[in-house]
Amino acid sequence: MKVWATLLLLIITSPAVQAFEFVSVAEPAILYDANSLKAKKLFVATRYLPLEQVVELANWVKVRDVSGKMFWIEKRQLSSRRYVIVTVPLAIVRRNPEENAEVVFKATQQLGLEWLSNSGTGWVKVRHVDGSTGYLQSGEVWGD
Repeated sequence: MKVWATLLLLIITSPAVQAFEFVSVAEPAILYDANSLKAKKLFVATRYLPLEQVVELANWVKVRDVSGKMFWIEKRQLSSRRYVIVTVPLAIVRRNPEENAEVVFKATQQLGLEWLSNSGTGWVKVRHVDGSTGYLQSGEVWGD
């Protein structure tokens, strides 16, 4: 029994099963294939792009995008503000985290919205660049 408890503890505390943190791009930034300015430049990430942080080094962060691809980005290019992107053709943002709540606005696919909180009930509170806030279903965005 003690062996099983030890094994379970090792699995639970393993970095491979721990949740990753999401970060966002502060300004347009180059994504690289390695953690060096001399590495191959893959593409420029747009402002507010949410990325899943996988590894953090002194000046670099290895990240995963919505497609699952991995890149390196300079840590200084990341924002303390968190964003999500809409992954469905049209998401309805509502006043409250309820299916029948008043519609605040509609968000189109790939739109970046500031992440404010997670309700814990399948809804995410977001803010549009125009200041409008509301809730949409967490399955309609990535970066939460």
